Amino acid sequence: MRMVDLIKKKRDGGTLSEAEIKHIIAGYTSGEITDYQMSAFLMSVYFEDMTDEEITCLTMEMSQSGDVIDLSDIKGVKVDKHSTGGVGDTTTLVLAPLVASVGAAVAKMSGRGLGHTGGTIDKLEAIPGFQVEIPNDDFIRLVNESYVAVTGQSGDLAPADKKIYALRDVTATVDSIPLIASSIMSKKIASGADAIVLDVTTGDGAFMKNIEDAERLAHTMVRIGKLANRQTMAIISDMSQPLGNAIGNANEIKEAIDALKGDGPEDLMEMVYTLGSQMVVLAKKADTLEEARAMLEENVKNGKATDKFKEMIRNQGGDDSVVDHPEKLPQAKYVFEVPSKETGVVSKMVADQIGIAAMLLGAGRRTKEEPIDYAVGLYLNKKVGDAVKEGESLVTIYANREDVEDVKQVLYDNIEIGKEGVEPTLIHKVITE
Repeated sequence: MRMVDLIKKKRDGGTLSEAEIKHIIAGYTSGEITDYQMSAFLMSVYFEDMTDEEITCLTMEMSQSGDVIDLSDIKGVKVDKHSTGGVGDTTTLVLAPLVASVGAAVAKMSGRGLGHTGGTIDKLEAIPGFQVEIPNDDFIRLVNESYVAVTGQSGDLAPADKKIYALRDVTATVDSIPLIASSIMSKKIASGADAIVLDVTTGDGAFMKNIEDAERLAHTMVRIGKLANRQTMAIISDMSQPLGNAIGNANEIKEAIDALKGDGPEDLMEMVYTLGSQMVVLAKKADTLEEARAMLEENVKNGKATDKFKEMIRNQGGDDSVVDHPEKLPQAKYVFEVPSKETGVVSKMVADQIGIAAMLLGAGRRTKEEPIDYAVGLYLNKKVGDAVKEGESLVTIYANREDVEDVKQVLYDNIEIGKEGVEPTLIHKVITE
């Protein structure tokens, strides 16, 4: 079969067969199909969409294009969590040790950040000595011994997705539901977890700007997971404003430590307990969500969650004393306040633009090759719905440069002060089928 015929078929609204999708993925992975042909195909998918059967087939072929990690030597149900991205999303840093503290096996493979979206691996590297690259045998041993390990994704994991994503990034085809769903789920299926909890974000700081698209993406990924024999569920959460208060790598580690001690921001704690309860039930460590939540809340109160985070850091070569002495984390040279220009109530915070403000400081990277400054970032002193007086600080900036006027301007342009209070939504829906 010829690629040009398959491009034309999808361009004209046709449905591709399993054999045709296999041909496309195998051909592109091997280099037989060129970038310009694959670009044309991706644009055809962007405009013509795919059926559930096509998306599932595409996902499975991508997941089988490289290494498929075998975690069968890990005892019990292996549970993983994935977020479709956001700003200040510290949940994995809290969830991994917290869920492990009740005896659930958390075999977590995470990625790096790009643009305004932070990456869990980058955040963990803010901890002195922490090793994010773990040989597979050590990864399995650590999860068996301590119930938790977090590692970077293998370079050979779903290589078809890696090639296709790079092409999507430069051909304006990133925000396509079939392509997003297959990208995420191909890596999750290849990563070997038995159960997957998905946090599908919607709003200004997310790929899915509206609730309808987020709901379709969630249903699609849950369906793919179940067809691949993985227990899968999704939560649709709001990313119209950043989650929590801290943005930036060391800042978010400090916030995760506070959360594990029970002192985290209210929205972050609620998200952690909601996602964590689902993970505990899927791992068969509790029968109901209420029982699971009670177990998690108890381990925050009694210190077991904090102890598990220390153990995780030690196991991966890091300095666990940062948990009790967060001042050992990288520190910025300069601290600036962003005072409110008026009295009122915070009515809007544009999450992706606030993430970009942090990126301008060096907390994120514009390109995959760009280095990250772990010390810099933002702390939101006010969130949507909070009252503020003129002159009161909206945001604290942590910087390693003296001039941050460009960052301040981005923040002022994307934080709105109104006269009436707004009640933000955190969780829109839970999807299990």
